[in-house]
Amino acid sequence: MARTRPSDAEVEQRRQDILRHVIDSGEVRIDRLPERFGVSLMTIHRDLDDLAERRLLRKLRGKVAAYPALTMETAKRFREGLNLPCKEALGDAAVREVRAGQTVFVDDSTTLFPLVRRFAGVEQLVVITNSLEIARILGESGESGSVEILLLGGRYTEFDSCIGPDTIEALGRMRADVGFVSATAVAGGRLYHPDRDYASLKRAALAAANRNVLVVDSSKFGRTATYSYGDVSAYDLVITDSGTPADELTAMRELGTRVELVDLPGKSARNTGLNRESDGGSSV
Repeated sequence: MARTRPSDAEVEQRRQDILRHVIDSGEVRIDRLPERFGVSLMTIHRDLDDLAERRLLRKLRGKVAAYPALTMETAKRFREGLNLPCKEALGDAAVREVRAGQTVFVDDSTTLFPLVRRFAGVEQLVVITNSLEIARILGESGESGSVEILLLGGRYTEFDSCIGPDTIEALGRMRADVGFVSATAVAGGRLYHPDRDYASLKRAALAAANRNVLVVDSSKFGRTATYSYGDVSAYDLVITDSGTPADELTAMRELGTRVELVDLPGKSARNTGLNRESDGGSSV
């Protein structure tokens, strides 16, 4: 029987898995990749050529290397597709924190795109954001008539968003009922970002909202980046998934932060969707 050709989605998922492996390792010999991913050397080279054309990694003589973390963070197309089922589940949990008639701040994190798409079910929202993509999501979904969008200006970057002193100043003149941000890296409850300006915006967002929610998937834990901008104790709630390491959950509990742990589809026999247990004032 002829082998079924993989779908475009399966090919892209394999390429994302290869890229994540290279990022984690820093540098990998190409001849070790076929066995790891169960495909031919020719297929691996096609995958690596595609990733190299997108400037997501560098093909060298006999090996492949990752770009620095900041370059990876600017690859929005890649970030949007990474861990998508997890981000969708997090969006389902996060939208429960939004009420009709509220003003909501959402930063430019791709983790929050599924959440924003769920705003269609909430009436009379005002959404503050520095992300042009989030403004487009709301507009293209036909929700621009029922959702008022306040787009923060400033210096436009390859993140497809605005940043800098003008952005932070504009945010300082506004007030949100609830603010949602994500994080590039979390370790021991501390938060990190490879870009100082974006770290500053996340700090400013805390002061601009009455209630703050951190939405972050398990792949971001146990990592650091150049700039630390505080810890999870500044947030009223952390929403993450069941793949988050136990020691990271413990660190967040010890900082007194409430955590909601989302079970991923097909990953839990409990099928509860959102598991909550009380522990010293926190729920995990």
